[in-house]
Amino acid sequence: MKSFFKYVLATVVGLFVFGIIMGLFAVMSLVGMVSSSQATRNVSKNSVLVMNLSGTFSEQEQPDLLGKFTGQTMSTTGLNTTLSAIRKAKDNEDVKGIYIEAGALSASYATLQEIRNALKDFRKSGKWIVSYGDTYSQGAYYLASVANKIYLNPQGMVDWHGLAAQPYFLKDLFAKVGVKYQVVKVGTFKSATEPYTETQMSDANREQVSAFVNGTWANICKEVGESRNISVDSLNAYADRFTAFETAEQLKKYKMVDQLIYADQVKSEVKKLLELDEDKSINQISIADMQNVKEKKRDGEQIAVYYAYGTIVQDNTTGMMTREHNIVAKDVCADLEKLAKDDDVKAVVVRINSGGGDAYASEQIWHQIVELKTKKPVVISMGDYAASGGYYISCASSWIVAQPNTLTGSIGIFGAFPDASELVTQKLGVKFDEVKTNKNSGFGNVMARPFNGEELSLLQGYINRGYELFRKRVADGRKQKTEDIEKIAQGRVWLGQDALGIKLVDQLGGLDDAIAKAAKLAKLEEFYTREYPAAPDFIEQLTASMSGGNYLDEQMQMMLGEFYEPFYMLKTLNQHEAIQARVPFILNIR
Repeated sequence: MKSFFKYVLATVVGLFVFGIIMGLFAVMSLVGMVSSSQATRNVSKNSVLVMNLSGTFSEQEQPDLLGKFTGQTMSTTGLNTTLSAIRKAKDNEDVKGIYIEAGALSASYATLQEIRNALKDFRKSGKWIVSYGDTYSQGAYYLASVANKIYLNPQGMVDWHGLAAQPYFLKDLFAKVGVKYQVVKVGTFKSATEPYTETQMSDANREQVSAFVNGTWANICKEVGESRNISVDSLNAYADRFTAFETAEQLKKYKMVDQLIYADQVKSEVKKLLELDEDKSINQISIADMQNVKEKKRDGEQIAVYYAYGTIVQDNTTGMMTREHNIVAKDVCADLEKLAKDDDVKAVVVRINSGGGDAYASEQIWHQIVELKTKKPVVISMGDYAASGGYYISCASSWIVAQPNTLTGSIGIFGAFPDASELVTQKLGVKFDEVKTNKNSGFGNVMARPFNGEELSLLQGYINRGYELFRKRVADGRKQKTEDIEKIAQGRVWLGQDALGIKLVDQLGGLDDAIAKAAKLAKLEEFYTREYPAAPDFIEQLTASMSGGNYLDEQMQMMLGEFYEPFYMLKTLNQHEAIQARVPFILNIR
């Protein structure tokens, strides 16, 4: 028996020691990955920057240690790292051109417009861009159209079909389980509540969606037409024919592509541009590699570029699945306060990509931007969205820059309250009774009964006051009369190019334009930029990776695809504040 316990104990100790050793190896591997990813990279002479246009873009590159270790990562590229790589490639004499490897790219068109403009600027330096794809999604083709040459597999396809918005409506789904929504809102165009209460778009919502979908498509056709020397009428005719089903030979006749070749034959075309012999290999460098290439050193003062993207919330959501990239008001306010006190920072560019969120949280960030502006210039750079709460936090700035395809405005707020009384009392058979001291002591028990008329009236008054405050914030920030803001408010969403005409934004352009404006306002001739919030350090990355929440959320996104958004909204609905300033949460523009 003693021998038995001795062997068992030895086995347990051995397993414990083995576990420690394996854990140390894992940590050492992760440290090695971080170290190698941060090592300075030299660019070989006669190199080509390779851009893989597949997956999605996020505003900032996010480290994913667990994904690197397991090899299971989502194909997501940071917009910031992409723009930086293109800029470095333009300035680096050893990079001769860009090779675009097209694929199934999924991104909003303001982001694509930002990258496309950076590629156009790259070409102005005299360097070349070529693109090849077996399949071009519409977004990938929009980007690739800026290239000197577009190559397509002889059996490949280009998906060119136009744009369509197909929002979801969940009213009947909720009704099946005995749940309905009571809504109070301000704004004829404030359509974020329609998924709860309607089965189709209202006339006002259809009007605004039609305006920004058609406006975005017109911009796409104009830019592609200019690059490819194809008329807009022809591009619309091709879209009507749904080119994904056209032969590659026909696409060449349309002048949408230049040559039909296979993947292995592209190398020969690139070697010709590099003036390389056929037996020589091509020096390639990736977007990720370019992050470790030293940029031309810039002297002067610092301009902070602060990234704020995602849903605006007061506190980060919690639970097994935690979605990243929320704009957490408490954290953002603390960060902006630090930037205000930092004498090394002479101006701040706030990069916003948000359809809004909690109205109260938006007010807190608005206040902090007002305080920051008293110390130094604050310029807003708008991404795909800067609407509703996203516009709320923008309107107090010194200057606003938006892409033509940015969705902005949506000045309005709402409250959507689930009424689960039918589910609970009728379908589940739960009964309630009540004893109260005052008339409204039982206010808000949506499990027992819906809001009555008087309670809805109280809520409407609260919403009205919130809308009046929002409208005043915009009027004061944009130096306009309240009545003039009312004409363009009412929750209406505007394209950036249209928002310029009604003075909701000051300039059309991208992040670089916003930085240039911030330098001008701060009277800086020499400057450099630094990104905030800072990337998490190794320990923070390791902790986040091992928590499992983000990984599980990524897997749900990959599994659900386009249905992830409504799933996520339903999952976190009870974690949001009741009063919201946001755009329709599922625009579903294809």
